Amino acid sequence: MNFAYVAYSQDRKLVQGKISAVDRDAAAKLLHHNGYQVLSLKSQSRLFSAAGSSMFTPKVKLGEIILFSRQLALLLESGTDIVTSLELLQEQTTNATFKKVLSAVANDIRGGSSLSAAMSKHPKAFSPLFHRVLSAGEQGGNLETVLRNMADFMSRMNETQKKIKSAMTYPVVVAVVAVIVVSILMIFVLPTFTDLYRQLGTELPTATRILIAVTDFSTQWGIYILGALVLGVIALIMWMRTPIGRYNVDKALLKMPVIGRIIQLSELSRASQTIALLFRAGLPLPEIMVQAGNATSNKIIGEAIGEVQKELIRGEGLSGPMTRRKVFLPMMVQMVGVGEETGKLDDTLSTVAHTYDMEADDRIKGAIGLIQPAMTVIIGLIVAFIAVALVSSMYSMYGQL
Repeated sequence: MNFAYVAYSQDRKLVQGKISAVDRDAAAKLLHHNGYQVLSLKSQSRLFSAAGSSMFTPKVKLGEIILFSRQLALLLESGTDIVTSLELLQEQTTNATFKKVLSAVANDIRGGSSLSAAMSKHPKAFSPLFHRVLSAGEQGGNLETVLRNMADFMSRMNETQKKIKSAMTYPVVVAVVAVIVVSILMIFVLPTFTDLYRQLGTELPTATRILIAVTDFSTQWGIYILGALVLGVIALIMWMRTPIGRYNVDKALLKMPVIGRIIQLSELSRASQTIALLFRAGLPLPEIMVQAGNATSNKIIGEAIGEVQKELIRGEGLSGPMTRRKVFLPMMVQMVGVGEETGKLDDTLSTVAHTYDMEADDRIKGAIGLIQPAMTVIIGLIVAFIAVALVSSMYSMYGQL
C-alpha cells in the first residue's frame, strides 16, 4: 500500500511525501527508522493514485530530464550539496509531476538514501539506465561528469527520434489527406452521379461502370469494412504487445527492404552510445552489455546483445561473439576489436554511433525522397481515373441523347 506522510526531519524541517509499506504500522516504523517524526500518515488507494498519475498528470518529458541533468551537474560543481540543488531545481521547474518527483527524491536523500537509489523509485521520470549510471558516478566520485555525459547521451537520442518523426510527418499527412478526399468523393459526390445515370438509363463507358460498382460497394459495405479494419488493427496491436508478437514484428521489420536497414543502424547506434557511456562511467563490461540489451527497442538485437554478454562472461571477449551474429555490422565488429586492443572502447564505439547516425539520416532522406513522388503519382492516378470516368460518361450521355 501507498501512504502519504507529513513529518519532521532530523533537522526539524517539515517534509511530506509518499512511502510504500505492507500496512500503516510498517510505514510508521520505516519512517521512524529513517529519522522522521511522523505528524500525519494516510493510506492512498492504489487504483486512484495510479490512474491519477498516469491519466490526469502531465508526463515528464525527455527534454526536462536533459536540462535537469545539466543544471544539477553545474550546481554540484559549484559546491552546492545535493539536497539544496534539488530544491533549487524543484522551484524552477514548471512541470507539476516533475516537481513532486524532485521533492520525493530530496526527502529520500534526507532520510539517508543515495541519489541513484532515490531516483530508482521513479521509473517514469528516470530510466533504469539513468540511475544505474548515476550509481556508478557516485561510487567513482565523478557524479558531475556522469550527469553531463548522460545529458549528452539523452540529447543525441532525442535528436535522432525528432529526425525520424519529422521525416515521417509529410508522408503520413499526405496519406491521411488523400484517404479523406477519396472517401468524401466516394461517399457524398459519386452517389449523386450514379443516381442520375440510373435514371437516364444510358449505356455507360467501362471506366464509369467500374466507378459506380466501387461506389455502390463502398456505400453498402463501407461501414462493415471500416469496422473490420478497426477490429483488425486492435487485434494486431494486442498481438504485438505479447512477447511472441513483439519478437516476430521486430524480426520482420529488420528484413524489410528499406526500413530494415534504417532500424538496424538506429538500434546499433543506440547500443554503441549506451556501451560507450557506461564504459566511461566505469561499469564492468558484463553489466554494460545487460544495460545495452535492455536499452534497445528491437528484441532481435537485444537478444543478440544478451548472447554476446553470456559468451563475454566465458572469456570470449566482445568482437569474437559479435562476428557470429549477422545483426552486428562489420564496421561495429572491427571497431569493437580495435577498442578491446587499445583499451579505448568508448572512443571507438562513439565513432561507430556517429557514423551509423549519419548513414541512417541519409537513408531516411532517400526513403522520403522516394515516398513523396510515389504517393503523388498514386493520388494523381486515382483522381485522374475518377475524372475520366465522370467526363467520359457525360460525353457518352450527350452522344446518345
